[in-house]
Amino acid sequence: MVEPTRSTLTSVLRTGGAVAAVLVGALALSGCVGSADKPASSSTPTSTKAGGAAQTTPTPTPTPTQPPTPVTLTCDQIVTPDQLYAFNPNFGATPDYKPKDGTLEKQIADWQGATCAWTNQTSGDVVEIAVALPPSNALEGLKNGAVTTSQPVPTYGVPPEVEGYFKPGTAGEVQIFRGGYWIVATSAAFFEPGDAAPLMENVLANVPQG
Repeated sequence: MVEPTRSTLTSVLRTGGAVAAVLVGALALSGCVGSADKPASSSTPTSTKAGGAAQTTPTPTPTPTQPPTPVTLTCDQIVTPDQLYAFNPNFGATPDYKPKDGTLEKQIADWQGATCAWTNQTSGDVVEIAVALPPSNALEGLKNGAVTTSQPVPTYGVPPEVEGYFKPGTAGEVQIFRGGYWIVATSAAFFEPGDAAPLMENVLANVPQG
């Protein structure tokens, strides 16, 4: 075997070095070409595309509100003059009465219910009574509200046919549900449930079963 000479090894190394240099240059060029081929926006997060219309949840269509049923009863039909006199002869009709904003009586007026008031000519106390036939899909919510804010009063009627509630305060508040009817009565003369009981008995006798 002929041993390689120093000059042969040097020639091979030089040749190998040249090849290596060529390879390195080629790799560098290929790296540059690869970078040039990549779009500038490829490094930008694609949050716009991810948050596009296809990703959003459609808004559900709201359930249409059912209409209330107008109540055509007059105040003298809800509480007759004789019944009012028996309750307290000092009370008289208040023809210019309008429910205050934010009250249950105002809600009943907005639902085309009957709203009435009588004023004590001596003390100035006012008795407000309102009767509504609310939208059927609102009735359960009204009952739940009465349960959470008032105390049940079985003497106004026998549940479940009649659900009665009373909330004490500066003006005592009565709520009664029978059939589709919602009856509200408010007065500073109602210190406790029994104070309103005679009038509520009259109202329930006069208002249709519903």
